[in-house]
Amino acid sequence: MAIERVKEYLRRLGAEEKILELPVSSATVELAAAALGCEPCRIAKTLSFRAGERIVLIVAAGDAKIDNHKYKACFGTKAKMLAAEEIEPLTGHAAGGVCPFAVNAGTEVFLDASLRRFATVFPACGSSNSAIELTLPELERYAACFGGWVDVCRLPEQAE
Repeated sequence: MAIERVKEYLRRLGAEEKILELPVSSATVELAAAALGCEPCRIAKTLSFRAGERIVLIVAAGDAKIDNHKYKACFGTKAKMLAAEEIEPLTGHAAGGVCPFAVNAGTEVFLDASLRRFATVFPACGSSNSAIELTLPELERYAACFGGWVDVCRLPEQAE
């Protein structure tokens, strides 16, 4: 089970005790925000992409959307999300629990600038009913295969 991998991964980093296992689903931004009692924008959703031969995870604010022009400028290819049936075999986590921790070897994790508005954010922890509250420096430190910060999203108030 992916949450067990995440627990072991975060245990080695001294952060396992921060994992929240929720009694309800947190599989979507809206469900996670309701379960955690926070604004949806503070949910750090993890989006899964294929960038050529690379598997790329973008951790973005819950209210952010991928900006295709920015994504192409950053990764050199059109944004192509993984198909539902590809997500778990390629990332190590099932849809609804994809997170930047304990990912499959070769999967690259990037943090989007949309997160920089917040002191803490809530990414999932490998299951559809888990989360962890982290500061941005903690998220950087704990993200597996951390590729750095990118700016590939737009916020609701930004025009397309």
